[in-house]
Amino acid sequence: MYVSESRGSTPVVTAPTARGMFPGRSAVTHTVLALGAVSLITDVSSEMVTAVLPLYLVTGLGLSPLGFGLLDGVYNGFSALVRLVGGHLADRGGRHKQVAALGYGLSALCKPLLLVVQTLPLIGAVLAVDRTGKGLRTAPRDAMISLSATEENRGRAFGVHRAMDTAGALLGPLVAFLILRRAAEGYHAVFTVSFCVAVLGVLVLVLFVPSRATGPDTSKQSAQRPSLRAAVGLLGRRELRGLTLCAVALGLATVSDSFVYLMLQRRLGVPDRWFALLPLGTAAAFLLLAVPLGRWADRVGRWRVFVGGHFALLVAYGLMLSHLRAGVLPYLVLALHGTFYAATDGVLMAAATGSVPAALRSSGLALVQTGQAAARFVCSLAFGAAWTAWGDRSALTGAALALMVSVALSLRLRPASQSGARRGADG
Repeated sequence: MYVSESRGSTPVVTAPTARGMFPGRSAVTHTVLALGAVSLITDVSSEMVTAVLPLYLVTGLGLSPLGFGLLDGVYNGFSALVRLVGGHLADRGGRHKQVAALGYGLSALCKPLLLVVQTLPLIGAVLAVDRTGKGLRTAPRDAMISLSATEENRGRAFGVHRAMDTAGALLGPLVAFLILRRAAEGYHAVFTVSFCVAVLGVLVLVLFVPSRATGPDTSKQSAQRPSLRAAVGLLGRRELRGLTLCAVALGLATVSDSFVYLMLQRRLGVPDRWFALLPLGTAAAFLLLAVPLGRWADRVGRWRVFVGGHFALLVAYGLMLSHLRAGVLPYLVLALHGTFYAATDGVLMAAATGSVPAALRSSGLALVQTGQAAARFVCSLAFGAAWTAWGDRSALTGAALALMVSVALSLRLRPASQSGARRGADG
């Protein structure tokens, strides 16, 4: 829950603003909509696998929570090792589309490999390559979105993209659920269909995403020569450094989606065949709230909305630890889980954009994403180990306490001038 031109061709003219479904002056360009379509299709593919992977590994292959925590950490955190590389390659010569296409292609190729691997090391290797692809593509994609949007509408642009992305996340588990119910070799059928859909996403990227984004910041891209030293030097900027530290602190207490769904399944006794539907609740809330919260972040301050999203996650943890009856619990938890993503995912990138020069846009966004992904990798390992040693409730209690401390720390580290588009807004 994102008409090809050659690299050396004349940059395309920014497409007219999309209206109707996505109202607002200069808020949504052709680049944002094309990348949203790519992300929608790709997320159908990836969420098909994500929806069944926890059950496949824990129930089908018999992995312990610690073993699953290791693989889940690889799945969500390995991309941290390559995001800076992807961001740097994209900034050199404005190769955002080419690097993004390489990342999408790598992830697509990994889907059929899940049909043949059965052991923990091999599965980990396949997931690592898949996350390498995600690491390569994420920063260039977000850079293209930010470069094509105006400062006052970046939150909305990212919200529109994330809404389209999440539409795919909503469809993916549903498709996986239908395949599991009808196919004899359910898991293998899911992985096969996922590969075919991923290839379609790569084709849409190649054919319909402009090679170069055009927007108010693109004329500034030659002001600073991209280099690894310059990229790392961005952390010398107080605003970006503060935002990165906050993302790391909060990421250390963000329990993986897969663990949330496994806990809900165990507590509610959800049959295995219905497990793939649990992510639909998160995706539905994310889809409904991504654009409104993105627009709200532009108006009242992106920092406020970002921190507020983590308060929603903290409430979700509390509900899972409470004694509410089963009929209400899953709806509330999944709604809050989706609210958390709607208030943080695109909003974080929109907030970071204002602290990064156009020439280093991919590298700067990759710094923030790397810190967050590495922190979530550590959280997955720690949560899996705590679950194995002390049980799921004790592990979640520890995560909730850690999140409270992280929110308090982030309020003290609050980045200066991380605001919305309006001068004086509290960011």
